[in-house]
Amino acid sequence: MANNVSQAASTLSAAPTGEPNKLLSVRGVTKSFGTNAVLKQIDLDLNGGEVLALIGGNGAGKSTLMKIIMGIYQPDDGKIYVNGCLTHLTKASVALASGIYMVPQEPMLFPNMTIEENITMGFQERKQQLRARLKGVIDEIGWKFDLNRKASTLSIAEQTLVEIIRGLLRNAKILILDEPTSALTFDEVESFFRIVQELRQKGIGIIYITHRLSEVFDIATHVSIMRDGIITLHGPVSDFNHEMLVQGLLPPGSVQKAAQLTEGAAIDYANTEPVFELQHVSGHGFNDISLKVYPGEILGVAGVVGAGRTELVSTIFGRDKILQGKVLLDGKDITGYSTKKVLQAGINYVPEDRHNHGLFKISNITANTTSALLEDRRLGKLFLKPKVEQTITQEFVDSFRIKIAGQEQLAGSLSGGNQQKVVIGRSLSTKPKLVILDEPTRGIDAAARRDVYGIIRGLRETGVAILIISSDMEEIIELADRAVTVSQGSINAEFWKKDITQDNLTASSFGLHMEGEAHEQ
Repeated sequence: MANNVSQAASTLSAAPTGEPNKLLSVRGVTKSFGTNAVLKQIDLDLNGGEVLALIGGNGAGKSTLMKIIMGIYQPDDGKIYVNGCLTHLTKASVALASGIYMVPQEPMLFPNMTIEENITMGFQERKQQLRARLKGVIDEIGWKFDLNRKASTLSIAEQTLVEIIRGLLRNAKILILDEPTSALTFDEVESFFRIVQELRQKGIGIIYITHRLSEVFDIATHVSIMRDGIITLHGPVSDFNHEMLVQGLLPPGSVQKAAQLTEGAAIDYANTEPVFELQHVSGHGFNDISLKVYPGEILGVAGVVGAGRTELVSTIFGRDKILQGKVLLDGKDITGYSTKKVLQAGINYVPEDRHNHGLFKISNITANTTSALLEDRRLGKLFLKPKVEQTITQEFVDSFRIKIAGQEQLAGSLSGGNQQKVVIGRSLSTKPKLVILDEPTRGIDAAARRDVYGIIRGLRETGVAILIISSDMEEIIELADRAVTVSQGSINAEFWKKDITQDNLTASSFGLHMEGEAHEQ
């Protein structure tokens, strides 16, 4: 670490910028990949005690800019000043030694190492002293961890918390947070926001990348919007409202349409047979679950991380064993079906973790989109028909507005939001009777999120039954015709459209809903 500090010091110009109070100043930064200009004369400032919300669509250039600040990429032109001095961030170690730390959106932990080993790797302090400091950080945040747990046993939310603690332990003065709350529960988000406020008071500057516009007003002091490699809007958060931010994300000349808040699907529940039904189903992580999903209905499933939601849908899809109860699809008992048979019966699933369970990173867009159709005779009996594959893929590329260089592009090279769109497209390519969407817009920008919402509503109009599991209460509120909450592995309440509110969902998710305020299961 001492060598890194020395190396960082050698990169600092003796001439100040004239703005010595600024932690970070980016001036005229450009970056191109081949003929594609990703960043075009970017100027950005961050003062101590500020939270700068950086928002923009997938492909806007946010990730490239952050990688330049972190020393992973080198700019084609422009300068970066840290603490008022010109700094050449030639590699990540120089950025770290300069007091810059980035918490990535996708956790990057070593699965066979413990939590403590993952967090403390690279420190030169004595183990006893380092552990005491680590426990102090964890106690201050209020999160509970068994430091001896292996990283492979952690949920995505827990992995994200570990990454955050990594940054806090390194005392960074410039902290970059990339979608830090995308997989956190309500209480974890509140705790994290309190920590952000404490960091501000200590003079730390934070670049806060988010797709949740509500968070801009909850936590940020300033906001910058990136679109097509330029910053189109910047200023104190107090100067803007939600509609102004959304408009800033859209191309020039676009007309922003108001969100379509539906009153709920017109379903005659008394005289309509459900497409899908669970009858007292129990499995690993949940117990005695009963629910019905009707044709053309969106059923939202809310609950805190660890409540059993993901375990439930994974079991429905045949990945885990059902311990008791029945699963019915169109009245047919499909209990105990393998994933292959569940898929053939008419159920498809968009998993929460697209990287480990949803995407073939080294395969192209076409292969990823049509991989669920390998036994579909439209694609050929023995060999796949390339033209049919390409036609199906292009339909989803166009309707989802997926930004690709071509269908031969590797899925792993896409931005996170575009990867998620490919995964959703593959699940819909089978034309399922029931589609299960687990955190369907995690990591997707505001504009793309509206596209996905439109597609989900379009599916409802065709009669497809839709089951949405989401930690984003606003998503459940906007989309669901009915909603249930899962607490400690069981469904404890059901709400119709008019009663699907933030307060109701939050209270029931924590088992706090007053008796009589919800339809008990």
